[in-house]
Amino acid sequence: MSNSAMDRSEDYRHLIQRLQMAVGVLELEETDELRREVLTICDRSPRSTLRLAVFGPFNYGKSTLLNALLGEKALPIDLIPTTGAAITVRYGPHLQTRICLQSRQEIIEQGTDILKQYAILDDHRRMREDVVSVEVSCPHPFLQTGVELLDLPGTNDREAQDALAKAQLLTADLVIQMLDGRKLMTLGEREHLRDWLLDRGIESVVFVVNFLNLLDPEDQKQVMNRMRFVAESFRSQLPSGISNLYRVDALPALRARLKGDMAAAQTTGLPMLETALHSIVQTYQTEGIPQQSQRAIALANRLQLALKGKIAFVQAQVQTEAEDRAQQRLEIKERAQKLIIKGFRESVADTKAWLDLPTLLRTHETGAQIALQQDRFPAWLTETLKPTWLNHQRQVVGWVHKACEFFNQPRPAELWFAFPSGPAASPPQPPTSSPQSKEEEIAPVAIATGLGWLMGGPLGAAIFGGTGYMVNKLENIAVSKADLPKFEKNEESYRQAAHYYLTQFRAAALTALQEYERTAEKIILTPIGEANAEPKSYQNQHQLTLLQNTLASLEDAIEAL
Repeated sequence: MSNSAMDRSEDYRHLIQRLQMAVGVLELEETDELRREVLTICDRSPRSTLRLAVFGPFNYGKSTLLNALLGEKALPIDLIPTTGAAITVRYGPHLQTRICLQSRQEIIEQGTDILKQYAILDDHRRMREDVVSVEVSCPHPFLQTGVELLDLPGTNDREAQDALAKAQLLTADLVIQMLDGRKLMTLGEREHLRDWLLDRGIESVVFVVNFLNLLDPEDQKQVMNRMRFVAESFRSQLPSGISNLYRVDALPALRARLKGDMAAAQTTGLPMLETALHSIVQTYQTEGIPQQSQRAIALANRLQLALKGKIAFVQAQVQTEAEDRAQQRLEIKERAQKLIIKGFRESVADTKAWLDLPTLLRTHETGAQIALQQDRFPAWLTETLKPTWLNHQRQVVGWVHKACEFFNQPRPAELWFAFPSGPAASPPQPPTSSPQSKEEEIAPVAIATGLGWLMGGPLGAAIFGGTGYMVNKLENIAVSKADLPKFEKNEESYRQAAHYYLTQFRAAALTALQEYERTAEKIILTPIGEANAEPKSYQNQHQLTLLQNTLASLEDAIEAL
């Protein structure tokens, strides 16, 4: 190990020690989620194997995918989702199951039939409380390379399963998140991306879309386009050249593997995922795991906020010991609320100013036009327009999340909309003559000027309110009759196409922003009531000094790493 690597390892151990100290100083309850996550990181013993965790709601095909990767029915699968424990699959010469109970009893049996007794949910859909760990040994070559697989319980059923899955994710070196192609990206899945992964420093993530074989070919294309946008938006830390999005039809893949039909398995998408996993594992084993320290830093940042909050609280106690404490807490909350309101409204105003049509066109129209001329419009979207929007989105949403934490309210639906589909060039067709109404006049003009590409695709489903109504009207008049022509290859047509794309993007973004603003205003304007309970009595300056020293040492450890 090089000196720099040794220094970094020592810095990491130092940060872990400071995390443990901060948890103790904060006096967090045993049931506190932050405390549990810190202990999970701190108790994670060094392993020579890489852990790949399969994650997602019940009935998304997690166990089926793992069985397909292993080439046999090692894990229990059924029409009714039943996995109720975190099942670790390691290499072994024979298929064997090992169950450890809280009574310290250890049960070892050949095969995996015993999983039906200890690793599935009971009749009331609850996990067994006496199971400490479940391990399966399997003689698969991939496991022999130093890999272990983790089958997590589903996340859309009960709180206990959620807590187990959320804690186990912190121990994974790579997360495979299952997505259901029939449901696109649900609110729960978007919350998982944000709350369970990104916010906790878990960025080594591969998305696997299941059940696409149950959709029509045209629907499959639309789903993959939507999933591709999600994958591009998620800053996955994977080796260079490795995609973070794959389509795998899990059940057909398992059936093909059980039959030894390699040609059939090829059509399911499984071999592409296997190749990617082998490449990731090989890179991690030679270059190291990139995200271990990031997870510790993410927890350290959360502990920093908790320490600062407690310091502010103790400072208020020290300074106003003789004053009416209830009134002071009320004033502090009011000041915090004003800051949140001010920050939110300023971020919304900044976003609207950027979306002002003249400003948006002045900033982006030329770039869009050049991208169209150079046939690199998708790259321009990914590199320029989408990052700029996401930056504004994070600023707006960040204040709302602060308000949710402050008022102890659930986070609202994300500020999200589908970007309009991009244009493509082809010869124009003459406009329809003799329109019968104002609505019928709109469609031929849209066709003749290159607007037709804007009316199809996912845009109609993404724009709300009046804008969505107009787009739907245009679809009913023009799109339903025939395929819309695309714009001509000349400079003016490129400019018009860029202009109309940005116009539709602006309409969709403003509509989504206005909907989110209405919801957010209700949260940030939550009435502040006076607290009923008196705060806990602290030993004044001694407690404050301890908190401040702990915060300083934690910040130094973060800086060193």
